[in-house]
Amino acid sequence: MTDSEGPARSRILPALLTALGVMLLAVGLLTYTLPVSADPPAATASASPSEAIATDEPLITLPPLASVAPSASPSADPNRVSTRVRIAALGIDLPVVPPPGDASYPLCNVAMWIDALGQPGQGRATYLYAHARQGMFLPLLDQSKIQNGKKLIGMVVEVWTSDDQRFLYEITEVRRHQTSLDDAAKADHEQLWLQTSEGPAGTVGKLQVVAEPLSQEASDHASAHPKPHPVQCG
Repeated sequence: MTDSEGPARSRILPALLTALGVMLLAVGLLTYTLPVSADPPAATASASPSEAIATDEPLITLPPLASVAPSASPSADPNRVSTRVRIAALGIDLPVVPPPGDASYPLCNVAMWIDALGQPGQGRATYLYAHARQGMFLPLLDQSKIQNGKKLIGMVVEVWTSDDQRFLYEITEVRRHQTSLDDAAKADHEQLWLQTSEGPAGTVGKLQVVAEPLSQEASDHASAHPKPHPVQCG
């Protein structure tokens, strides 16, 4: 990062996240200030009625954020984005896709990233989130309830990217009942943050899992580009 990028980022990112917080207040998701109870709007991503997931289980809310292109460090591919996340020890393996725009309800069967933060290798926080449902990030939530997630510490998280790279991270923190993105926004080095919900629609606190980088290596194209099948959750 150049000398000029630092001050600009320090001014722009907090202002951006504050503005996004206002939007999140309106839909009842993760916020920076006040808890809310409003249910989120229906997803706008296209999916046929047969693809929609049944709603006989409680809906779990996550943070849809407006699209803002992250700035890259000089050594990182500026077009790199996350394409796959896996925690083999928990049986989690999901394609990663761009978030639905304009506060749409987050999609199922995939993980998503927060545009306002970073991507792997950019020297700051990469923030991925997915629903606490079967086949998604539910194992993270389940483990977090046992001794505050003690068994999660030390687990390896793999993240593949669009330029056929694989990044390895080690889980170092489990943060339950969180209501802020501030620490992820302030990260001054490479980190991976994973988020899922802790309850049905209107539940304020979220689960955040923080992981530190271990390594980066080249990957074959097929491993880095799983076919996503996102569907509407409600």
